[in-house]
Amino acid sequence: MNGKKELELYIHIPFCVKKCLYCDFLSFPAASRVQAEYMDQLRCEILFSGPWYEDYRVKTIFIGGGTPSSLEPEQITMLMQTVRRVFHVEEGAEITLEANPGTRLGGKLAAYRQAGINRLSLGLQSANNDELKHLGRIHTFEDFLLSFQAARMAGFSNINVDLMSAIPGQSAESWRNTVRKVIMLKPEHISAYSLIVEEGTPFGDHYLPEGSQKADGKKKRERQKEEGIQIKDLSDPLSAWPPLADEEEERQMYRLTKTFLEEAGYRRYEISNYSRPGKECRHNIGYWTGAEYLGLGLGASSYVDGRRFSNEPDLNAYQSLDFSLDGLERLHGEIHVQSRKEQMEEFMFLGLRMMEGVSAAVFAEKFGIPMEQVYGSVMEQMVQNGLLVIKDGRAALTEWGIDVSNYVMSSFLLD
Repeated sequence: MNGKKELELYIHIPFCVKKCLYCDFLSFPAASRVQAEYMDQLRCEILFSGPWYEDYRVKTIFIGGGTPSSLEPEQITMLMQTVRRVFHVEEGAEITLEANPGTRLGGKLAAYRQAGINRLSLGLQSANNDELKHLGRIHTFEDFLLSFQAARMAGFSNINVDLMSAIPGQSAESWRNTVRKVIMLKPEHISAYSLIVEEGTPFGDHYLPEGSQKADGKKKRERQKEEGIQIKDLSDPLSAWPPLADEEEERQMYRLTKTFLEEAGYRRYEISNYSRPGKECRHNIGYWTGAEYLGLGLGASSYVDGRRFSNEPDLNAYQSLDFSLDGLERLHGEIHVQSRKEQMEEFMFLGLRMMEGVSAAVFAEKFGIPMEQVYGSVMEQMVQNGLLVIKDGRAALTEWGIDVSNYVMSSFLLD
Protein backbone atom coordinates (compact mmCIF):
# COMPACT_ATOMS: atom_id res chain seq x y z
CA MET A 1 0.00 0.00 0.00
CA ASN A 2 3.01 2.27 -0.10
CA GLY A 3 2.40 5.38 -2.15
CA LYS A 4 -1.34 5.41 -1.55
CA LYS A 5 -2.96 8.44 0.09
CA GLU A 6 -4.37 8.11 3.58
CA LEU A 7 -8.12 7.97 4.23
CA GLU A 8 -10.31 7.63 7.29
CA LEU A 9 -13.72 5.95 7.19
CA TYR A 10 -16.71 6.93 9.30
CA ILE A 11 -19.64 4.50 9.15
CA HIS A 12 -22.96 5.74 10.49
CA ILE A 13 -25.41 3.44 12.26
CA PRO A 14 -28.43 5.68 12.98
CA PHE A 15 -30.32 3.31 15.25
CA CYS A 16 -30.64 3.52 19.02
CA VAL A 17 -32.83 1.84 21.61
CA LYS A 18 -34.20 5.18 22.80
CA LYS A 19 -33.34 8.75 21.92
CA CYS A 20 -31.56 10.56 24.76
CA LEU A 21 -33.12 13.85 25.84
CA TYR A 22 -30.07 15.92 24.88
CA CYS A 23 -29.22 14.21 21.57
CA ASP A 24 -29.48 16.09 18.27
CA PHE A 25 -27.58 13.49 16.22
CA LEU A 26 -29.20 11.73 13.28
CA SER A 27 -30.43 8.75 15.28
CA PHE A 28 -33.71 7.06 16.15
CA PRO A 29 -35.23 3.74 17.29
CA ALA A 30 -36.32 1.35 14.54
CA ALA A 31 -37.70 -2.16 14.16
CA SER A 32 -35.26 -5.00 13.43
CA ARG A 33 -36.66 -5.26 9.90
CA VAL A 34 -35.82 -1.61 9.20
CA GLN A 35 -32.35 -2.10 10.62
CA ALA A 36 -31.74 -5.16 8.43
CA GLU A 37 -32.90 -3.31 5.32
CA TYR A 38 -30.64 -0.39 6.17
CA MET A 39 -27.61 -2.63 6.64
CA ASP A 40 -28.28 -4.21 3.22
CA GLN A 41 -28.38 -0.74 1.64
CA LEU A 42 -25.25 0.34 3.53
CA ARG A 43 -23.47 -2.72 2.17
CA CYS A 44 -24.50 -1.69 -1.36
CA GLU A 45 -23.15 1.82 -0.76
CA ILE A 46 -19.82 0.47 0.47
CA LEU A 47 -19.46 -1.93 -2.46
CA PHE A 48 -20.24 0.85 -4.93
CA SER A 49 -18.03 3.47 -3.24
CA GLY A 50 -14.91 1.40 -2.67
CA PRO A 51 -13.61 1.33 -6.28
CA TRP A 52 -13.61 5.16 -6.33
CA TYR A 53 -10.94 5.12 -3.63
CA GLU A 54 -8.42 2.72 -5.15
CA ASP A 55 -5.65 5.28 -4.59
CA TYR A 56 -6.27 5.42 -0.85
CA ARG A 57 -5.31 3.26 2.11
CA VAL A 58 -7.61 3.32 5.13
CA LYS A 59 -5.77 4.10 8.36
CA THR A 60 -8.74 4.36 10.75
CA ILE A 61 -12.38 3.26 10.82
CA PHE A 62 -14.96 4.64 13.24
CA ILE A 63 -18.38 2.98 13.50
CA GLY A 64 -20.62 5.52 15.21
CA GLY A 65 -24.21 6.47 15.60
CA GLY A 66 -26.74 6.18 17.01
CA THR A 67 -25.80 3.04 18.84
CA PRO A 68 -23.89 0.54 16.68
CA SER A 69 -23.95 -1.99 19.52
CA SER A 70 -27.74 -2.18 19.21
CA LEU A 71 -27.21 -4.23 16.03
CA GLU A 72 -26.79 -7.98 15.98
CA PRO A 73 -23.10 -8.96 16.10
CA GLU A 74 -23.47 -10.75 12.77
CA GLN A 75 -24.38 -7.44 11.17
CA ILE A 76 -21.16 -5.85 12.42
CA THR A 77 -19.21 -8.85 11.10
CA MET A 78 -20.83 -8.48 7.68
CA LEU A 79 -20.12 -4.76 7.71
CA MET A 80 -16.41 -5.22 8.37
CA GLN A 81 -16.12 -8.01 5.79
CA THR A 82 -17.66 -5.73 3.18
CA VAL A 83 -15.33 -2.85 4.04
CA ARG A 84 -12.23 -5.04 3.80
CA ARG A 85 -13.44 -6.46 0.52
CA VAL A 86 -13.39 -3.12 -1.33
CA PHE A 87 -11.12 -0.76 0.66
CA HIS A 88 -7.39 -1.08 1.27
CA VAL A 89 -7.39 -1.27 5.07
CA GLU A 90 -3.96 -0.89 6.63
CA GLU A 91 -2.65 -3.66 8.86
CA GLY A 92 -2.89 -2.25 12.36
CA ALA A 93 -5.58 0.27 11.44
CA GLU A 94 -7.44 1.71 14.42
CA ILE A 95 -11.02 0.38 14.23
CA THR A 96 -13.44 1.84 16.79
CA LEU A 97 -17.01 0.89 17.60
CA GLU A 98 -19.29 3.02 19.78
CA ALA A 99 -21.22 0.98 22.33
CA ASN A 100 -23.95 1.64 24.86
CA PRO A 101 -23.68 -0.32 28.14
CA GLY A 102 -27.44 -0.89 28.00
CA THR A 103 -27.29 -3.05 24.85
CA ARG A 104 -26.27 -6.39 26.40
CA LEU A 105 -22.69 -6.17 25.24
CA GLY A 106 -21.39 -9.31 26.94
CA GLY A 107 -22.41 -11.75 24.22
CA LYS A 108 -21.34 -9.46 21.36
CA LEU A 109 -17.78 -8.56 22.30
CA ALA A 110 -16.09 -11.73 21.07
CA ALA A 111 -17.72 -11.25 17.66
CA TYR A 112 -16.50 -7.65 17.56
CA ARG A 113 -12.94 -8.77 18.23
CA GLN A 114 -13.22 -11.47 15.58
CA ALA A 115 -14.48 -8.86 13.11
CA GLY A 116 -11.37 -6.75 13.68
CA ILE A 117 -12.71 -4.13 16.07
CA ASN A 118 -9.72 -3.17 18.24
CA ARG A 119 -11.01 -0.08 20.04
CA LEU A 120 -14.25 0.27 22.01
CA SER A 121 -15.89 3.56 22.97
CA LEU A 122 -18.31 3.14 25.88
CA GLY A 123 -20.86 5.87 26.52
CA LEU A 124 -21.12 6.17 30.30
CA GLN A 125 -21.74 9.94 30.75
CA SER A 126 -22.21 9.69 34.54
CA ALA A 127 -21.66 7.24 37.39
CA ASN A 128 -24.75 8.61 39.14
CA ASN A 129 -27.90 6.70 38.22
CA ASP A 130 -30.21 9.64 38.92
CA GLU A 131 -28.19 11.78 36.53
CA LEU A 132 -28.37 9.05 33.90
CA LYS A 133 -32.16 9.08 34.23
CA HIS A 134 -32.20 12.85 33.79
CA LEU A 135 -30.31 12.38 30.51
CA GLY A 136 -32.71 9.70 29.30
CA ARG A 137 -29.98 7.04 29.16
CA ILE A 138 -31.01 3.38 28.99
CA HIS A 139 -28.30 2.03 31.30
CA THR A 140 -27.15 2.24 34.90
CA PHE A 141 -23.63 2.61 36.25
CA GLU A 142 -23.78 -1.06 37.21
CA ASP A 143 -24.54 -1.94 33.58
CA PHE A 144 -21.47 0.03 32.56
CA LEU A 145 -19.24 -1.79 35.06
CA LEU A 146 -20.38 -5.15 33.73
CA SER A 147 -19.79 -4.03 30.13
CA PHE A 148 -16.33 -2.66 30.92
CA GLN A 149 -15.31 -5.85 32.70
CA ALA A 150 -16.68 -7.98 29.86
CA ALA A 151 -14.74 -5.91 27.32
CA ARG A 152 -11.50 -6.47 29.23
CA MET A 153 -12.20 -10.20 29.45
CA ALA A 154 -12.88 -10.27 25.71
CA GLY A 155 -9.42 -8.86 25.10
CA PHE A 156 -10.06 -5.17 24.46
CA SER A 157 -6.92 -3.28 25.50
CA ASN A 158 -7.97 0.08 24.07
CA ILE A 159 -11.18 1.41 25.62
CA ASN A 160 -12.53 4.95 25.66
CA VAL A 161 -15.11 6.13 28.18
CA ASP A 162 -17.37 9.09 27.33
CA LEU A 163 -18.24 11.39 30.22
CA MET A 164 -20.49 14.44 30.36
CA SER A 165 -20.40 17.28 32.87
CA ALA A 166 -22.83 20.13 33.65
CA ILE A 167 -25.86 17.86 33.18
CA PRO A 168 -29.18 18.50 34.96
CA GLY A 169 -29.03 17.91 38.69
CA GLN A 170 -25.27 17.39 38.71
CA SER A 171 -23.05 18.99 41.34
CA ALA A 172 -19.30 19.44 41.37
CA GLU A 173 -19.13 16.73 44.04
CA SER A 174 -21.09 14.17 42.00
CA TRP A 175 -18.93 14.97 38.95
CA ARG A 176 -15.82 14.42 41.11
CA ASN A 177 -17.17 11.00 42.11
CA THR A 178 -17.84 10.07 38.47
CA VAL A 179 -14.30 10.98 37.39
CA ARG A 180 -12.75 9.14 40.35
CA LYS A 181 -14.73 5.96 39.70
CA VAL A 182 -13.75 5.92 36.03
CA ILE A 183 -10.07 6.55 36.82
CA MET A 184 -10.11 3.49 39.08
CA LEU A 185 -10.99 1.33 36.06
CA LYS A 186 -7.92 2.60 34.15
CA PRO A 187 -9.40 2.98 30.66
CA GLU A 188 -6.88 3.99 28.00
CA HIS A 189 -8.83 7.05 26.93
CA ILE A 190 -11.41 9.40 28.44
CA SER A 191 -13.51 11.93 26.53
CA ALA A 192 -14.94 14.49 28.95
CA TYR A 193 -17.41 16.88 27.36
CA SER A 194 -19.65 19.53 28.85
CA LEU A 195 -23.35 19.29 28.00
CA ILE A 196 -24.47 21.54 25.14
CA VAL A 197 -28.22 22.11 25.10
CA GLU A 198 -29.25 21.97 21.45
CA GLU A 199 -32.31 23.36 19.68
CA GLY A 200 -34.78 20.73 18.52
CA THR A 201 -34.25 18.41 21.50
CA PRO A 202 -36.41 17.93 24.62
CA PHE A 203 -33.63 19.62 26.60
CA GLY A 204 -33.72 22.53 24.17
CA ASP A 205 -37.48 22.90 24.57
CA HIS A 206 -37.18 22.98 28.35
CA TYR A 207 -33.93 24.77 29.08
CA LEU A 208 -33.57 27.27 26.21
CA PRO A 209 -35.51 30.56 25.98
CA GLU A 210 -38.73 30.75 24.04
CA GLY A 211 -38.31 31.52 20.34
CA SER A 212 -38.96 30.49 16.78
CA GLN A 213 -36.08 28.00 16.78
CA LYS A 214 -37.66 26.20 19.70
CA ALA A 215 -40.90 25.92 17.75
CA ASP A 216 -38.93 24.55 14.83
CA GLY A 217 -37.57 21.88 17.15
CA LYS A 218 -41.10 20.81 18.07
CA LYS A 219 -42.04 20.64 14.41
CA LYS A 220 -39.01 18.47 13.80
CA ARG A 221 -40.16 15.93 16.38
CA GLU A 222 -43.73 16.03 15.05
CA ARG A 223 -42.31 15.12 11.65
CA GLN A 224 -40.31 12.31 13.26
CA LYS A 225 -43.51 10.91 14.75
CA GLU A 226 -45.17 10.97 11.33
CA GLU A 227 -42.20 9.02 9.95
CA GLY A 228 -42.65 6.38 12.61
CA ILE A 229 -39.61 7.43 14.65
CA GLN A 230 -40.34 6.94 18.34
CA ILE A 231 -39.07 9.54 20.79
CA LYS A 232 -39.03 10.02 24.53
CA ASP A 233 -42.43 10.27 26.16
CA LEU A 234 -42.55 13.77 27.60
CA SER A 235 -45.54 13.11 29.84
CA ASP A 236 -43.41 13.77 32.93
CA PRO A 237 -43.94 17.39 34.04
CA LEU A 238 -41.07 19.55 32.84
CA SER A 239 -41.23 21.49 36.07
CA ALA A 240 -39.81 18.39 37.80
CA TRP A 241 -36.66 18.42 35.68
CA PRO A 242 -33.62 19.50 37.74
CA PRO A 243 -31.81 22.73 36.90
CA LEU A 244 -28.59 22.97 34.92
CA ALA A 245 -25.35 23.82 36.68
CA ASP A 246 -24.55 27.52 36.83
CA GLU A 247 -21.50 28.97 35.08
CA GLU A 248 -19.25 28.91 38.14
CA GLU A 249 -20.12 25.30 38.98
CA GLU A 250 -19.53 24.27 35.37
CA ARG A 251 -16.11 25.93 35.46
CA GLN A 252 -15.32 24.13 38.71
CA MET A 253 -16.18 20.79 37.06
CA TYR A 254 -13.88 21.65 34.17
CA ARG A 255 -10.97 22.35 36.53
CA LEU A 256 -11.64 19.13 38.46
CA THR A 257 -11.52 17.12 35.23
CA LYS A 258 -8.11 18.42 34.22
CA THR A 259 -6.60 18.12 37.70
CA PHE A 260 -7.83 14.60 38.46
CA LEU A 261 -7.06 13.10 35.07
CA GLU A 262 -3.59 14.58 34.79
CA GLU A 263 -2.73 13.45 38.32
CA ALA A 264 -3.86 9.95 37.31
CA GLY A 265 -1.47 9.88 34.36
CA TYR A 266 -3.79 10.95 31.55
CA ARG A 267 -2.46 13.52 29.11
CA ARG A 268 -4.85 16.04 27.65
CA TYR A 269 -4.06 16.16 23.95
CA GLU A 270 -7.24 17.96 22.82
CA ILE A 271 -9.59 20.33 24.63
CA SER A 272 -11.93 17.56 25.81
CA ASN A 273 -9.86 14.40 25.34
CA TYR A 274 -7.35 12.66 27.61
CA SER A 275 -5.38 9.48 27.09
CA ARG A 276 -2.63 7.23 28.33
CA PRO A 277 0.62 7.72 26.35
CA GLY A 278 0.21 6.33 22.84
CA LYS A 279 -3.53 5.76 23.21
CA GLU A 280 -4.79 8.98 21.63
CA CYS A 281 -7.73 8.49 19.26
CA ARG A 282 -6.02 8.42 15.86
CA HIS A 283 -9.33 8.82 14.03
CA ASN A 284 -10.28 12.05 15.79
CA ILE A 285 -6.75 13.43 15.51
CA GLY A 286 -7.24 13.03 11.77
CA TYR A 287 -10.34 15.26 11.93
CA TRP A 288 -8.48 17.94 13.89
CA THR A 289 -5.44 17.91 11.60
CA GLY A 290 -7.27 18.04 8.26
CA ALA A 291 -7.06 14.39 7.20
CA GLU A 292 -9.31 13.19 4.39
CA TYR A 293 -12.27 11.10 5.48
CA LEU A 294 -15.18 9.36 3.81
CA GLY A 295 -18.55 9.05 5.53
CA LEU A 296 -20.66 6.01 4.73
CA GLY A 297 -24.31 5.61 5.64
CA LEU A 298 -27.29 7.84 6.34
CA GLY A 299 -26.36 11.53 6.60
CA ALA A 300 -22.63 10.82 6.96
CA SER A 301 -20.27 13.69 6.12
CA SER A 302 -17.08 13.50 4.05
CA TYR A 303 -14.01 15.58 3.29
CA VAL A 304 -12.04 14.36 0.28
CA ASP A 305 -9.69 16.30 -1.99
CA GLY A 306 -10.81 19.67 -0.64
CA ARG A 307 -14.49 18.84 -1.19
CA ARG A 308 -17.13 18.58 1.50
CA PHE A 309 -20.33 16.63 1.01
CA SER A 310 -22.92 14.77 3.06
CA ASN A 311 -25.02 11.72 2.35
CA GLU A 312 -28.79 11.77 2.00
CA PRO A 313 -30.18 12.28 5.56
CA ASP A 314 -33.73 11.00 4.98
CA LEU A 315 -34.04 7.28 5.67
CA ASN A 316 -36.73 6.57 3.09
CA ALA A 317 -34.86 8.50 0.39
CA TYR A 318 -31.60 6.76 1.28
CA GLN A 319 -33.26 3.35 1.12
CA SER A 320 -34.73 4.13 -2.31
CA LEU A 321 -31.34 4.81 -3.92
CA ASP A 322 -30.24 2.44 -6.69
CA PHE A 323 -26.49 2.93 -6.85
CA SER A 324 -26.18 1.08 -10.15
CA LEU A 325 -28.50 3.67 -11.73
CA ASP A 326 -28.07 6.77 -9.57
CA GLY A 327 -24.35 6.51 -8.94
CA LEU A 328 -23.24 8.70 -6.04
CA GLU A 329 -24.78 11.98 -7.21
CA ARG A 330 -28.13 11.56 -5.49
CA LEU A 331 -26.43 10.14 -2.41
CA HIS A 332 -24.01 13.04 -1.96
CA GLY A 333 -26.18 15.89 -3.15
CA GLU A 334 -24.49 19.28 -3.30
CA ILE A 335 -20.69 19.21 -3.12
CA HIS A 336 -18.88 22.19 -1.64
CA VAL A 337 -15.37 22.84 -2.92
CA GLN A 338 -13.48 24.66 -0.20
CA SER A 339 -11.74 27.89 -1.08
CA ARG A 340 -8.15 28.45 0.01
CA LYS A 341 -9.45 30.95 2.56
CA GLU A 342 -11.82 28.38 4.06
CA GLN A 343 -9.06 25.79 4.21
CA MET A 344 -6.79 28.19 6.11
CA GLU A 345 -9.55 29.08 8.58
CA GLU A 346 -10.38 25.45 9.20
CA PHE A 347 -6.73 24.55 9.63
CA MET A 348 -6.56 27.08 12.47
CA PHE A 349 -9.98 26.29 14.03
CA LEU A 350 -9.37 22.56 14.25
CA GLY A 351 -5.66 22.67 14.95
CA LEU A 352 -6.08 24.96 17.94
CA ARG A 353 -8.25 22.31 19.60
CA MET A 354 -5.07 20.26 19.95
CA MET A 355 -2.88 21.00 22.96
CA GLU A 356 0.22 21.04 20.75
CA GLY A 357 -1.48 23.69 18.62
CA VAL A 358 -0.83 24.41 14.94
CA SER A 359 2.51 24.18 13.20
CA ALA A 360 3.80 27.18 11.24
CA ALA A 361 5.91 24.82 9.11
CA VAL A 362 2.93 22.64 8.19
CA PHE A 363 0.85 25.74 7.42
CA ALA A 364 3.56 27.04 5.06
CA GLU A 365 3.92 23.66 3.38
CA LYS A 366 0.17 23.26 2.94
CA PHE A 367 -0.64 26.78 1.71
CA GLY A 368 2.65 28.04 0.30
CA ILE A 369 2.68 31.13 2.49
CA PRO A 370 4.03 31.81 6.02
CA MET A 371 1.40 31.57 8.76
CA GLU A 372 2.63 34.89 10.19
CA GLN A 373 1.91 36.62 6.89
CA VAL A 374 -1.75 35.58 7.09
CA TYR A 375 -2.38 35.62 10.83
CA GLY A 376 0.53 37.60 12.29
CA SER A 377 -1.51 40.51 13.69
CA VAL A 378 -4.19 38.21 15.12
CA MET A 379 -1.63 35.96 16.81
CA GLU A 380 0.26 38.96 18.22
CA GLN A 381 -2.95 40.32 19.75
CA MET A 382 -3.85 36.92 21.22
CA VAL A 383 -0.37 36.53 22.72
CA GLN A 384 -0.54 39.99 24.27
CA ASN A 385 -3.91 39.13 25.81
CA GLY A 386 -2.58 35.87 27.24
CA LEU A 387 -4.80 33.67 25.08
CA LEU A 388 -2.14 32.19 22.79
CA VAL A 389 1.47 31.09 23.18
CA ILE A 390 4.04 30.75 20.38
CA LYS A 391 6.74 28.16 21.07
CA ASP A 392 8.98 25.98 18.90
CA GLY A 393 7.21 27.09 15.73
CA ARG A 394 3.74 26.25 17.01
CA ALA A 395 0.80 28.39 18.13
CA ALA A 396 -1.27 26.92 20.96
CA LEU A 397 -4.03 28.06 23.31
CA THR A 398 -3.17 28.95 26.89
CA GLU A 399 -5.37 27.76 29.75
CA TRP A 400 -7.26 31.03 29.58
CA GLY A 401 -7.46 30.71 25.81
CA ILE A 402 -9.10 27.32 26.21
CA ASP A 403 -11.68 28.87 28.56
CA VAL A 404 -12.69 31.33 25.82
CA SER A 405 -11.77 29.14 22.85
CA ASN A 406 -14.85 30.07 20.82
CA TYR A 407 -13.82 33.72 20.91
CA VAL A 408 -10.19 32.95 20.05
CA MET A 409 -11.08 30.72 17.11
CA SER A 410 -13.57 33.21 15.71
CA SER A 411 -10.71 35.72 15.54
CA PHE A 412 -9.07 33.58 12.86
CA LEU A 413 -11.87 34.19 10.37
CA LEU A 414 -10.44 35.98 7.36
CA ASP A 415 -12.15 39.01 5.78
